[in-house]
Amino acid sequence: MNIIIKENYEQMSKYAAQIIANFIKAKPDCVLGLATGSTQIGAYRELIRLHKEEGLDFSQVKTFNLDEYLGVGIDLSKPYDLDQSYARFMHEELFKHVNIKKENIYIPDGLTKEPNKFCQWYEEQIKKAGGIDLQLLGIGRDGHWAFNEPGSSLATRTRIHALTKDTLDDNYESFYKKAGIERSQMPHFAITMGIGTILEAKNILMIANGLKKAEVVAQCIEGPITSQITASAIQLHSGGITVVLDKEAASKLKNLEHYMHVEKLKRDYGLDSIA
Repeated sequence: MNIIIKENYEQMSKYAAQIIANFIKAKPDCVLGLATGSTQIGAYRELIRLHKEEGLDFSQVKTFNLDEYLGVGIDLSKPYDLDQSYARFMHEELFKHVNIKKENIYIPDGLTKEPNKFCQWYEEQIKKAGGIDLQLLGIGRDGHWAFNEPGSSLATRTRIHALTKDTLDDNYESFYKKAGIERSQMPHFAITMGIGTILEAKNILMIANGLKKAEVVAQCIEGPITSQITASAIQLHSGGITVVLDKEAASKLKNLEHYMHVEKLKRDYGLDSIA
């Protein structure tokens, strides 16, 4: 597991974006797993810059998003702050700014009338695409990945899942409150990739920033593997793992000095983990 610690959110975001960009350059038809949330916005903006200023080509890339609220769908006729779907977030924060093909974008359909069948179909599409080459992840305050809330089995597949109070609170503050939407109007269920699905990605890139994530980041990376912190499943992954943190998010790691020492050694010997 490569633990990379950057000074601040901007540096973290640029580093993560460069990892993604290098995957695209090495394999132009790569399959990316993408995540929604404020943590990812900086990386997406850097990818947009790389596309516009340096010609980063998304034309052959396929993407699969982690999750979507059940009962919510993209409506491009609405102002950005009134459409709270994750599909709309991805459209506004990344897709409409790069040359990715619409048919290569896969996002769970929150408006599906047959959610269980859709979940099975989504799994099949990931397999049909050859699996995910690089999965981008954040981490929730309670240690969840996607909408795999505490207590979720670490073997789960794409499915419907009820959201916890903490997740509802966080998402209300981030997405709904500013749009003047009542908390009671928020969706309480979501379609989410399961932990088992996520762990099948060939490579994982997890990013986190801020003091509010420091404790759970330490538990995820250095604590026991537990369904109460579903992101701790990162320790089970057998492929390439890179965790990029800002200094605040890394501040409670017990082995912080060691991670920084290893990072320096890699730089000194030309073994930087941006590959």
